[in-house]
Amino acid sequence: MKLVSTTAAVLLLVLAAPSPAHAQLTNSLNGLHDITVTHLTATADKVPADLYDFRPTDEVRTLGQILAHVANSQYAFCSAASGQDNPMSEDLEETATTKAQITAALADAFAYCDTVYASMSDEQAAMTVSFFGGDMAAGGVLAFNSMHNYEHYGNLVTYMRINGIVPPSSAGN
Repeated sequence: MKLVSTTAAVLLLVLAAPSPAHAQLTNSLNGLHDITVTHLTATADKVPADLYDFRPTDEVRTLGQILAHVANSQYAFCSAASGQDNPMSEDLEETATTKAQITAALADAFAYCDTVYASMSDEQAAMTVSFFGGDMAAGGVLAFNSMHNYEHYGNLVTYMRINGIVPPSSAGN
């Protein structure tokens, strides 16, 4: 929760500062989101279906479960940032179990978030919303979403490397 508080504090300082960066806050948040969507979507597409059940140890999620968890999280974070009720009532980590189901769920979840990011103004990003039982600026919730996406992309990079797959963010390098 300390990370959430720190993220919110930094975001509020940026929002309060009268600078050219202020006008670009939501564009920057949208850009970060686009990067994570690109890498996670490419991962979901690149990994063969038989590896969706791969997990390095019994104590961690499978590759497919991580991607389904990311899909769930898009709805939770983006609905919180927009002040809307979460439109996803099912737990995709339990119901989406095949590559086709998971990639479709991920695409739908990212499309939902895309509308939230695209429609949010800097003024709306500064508004306080309820998040994980506390209050945070809506833009902070969106920043947290990108951070969460990349946290799990890091897990997926490890899973891909273990299986001899070059991650999308490293392809061509």
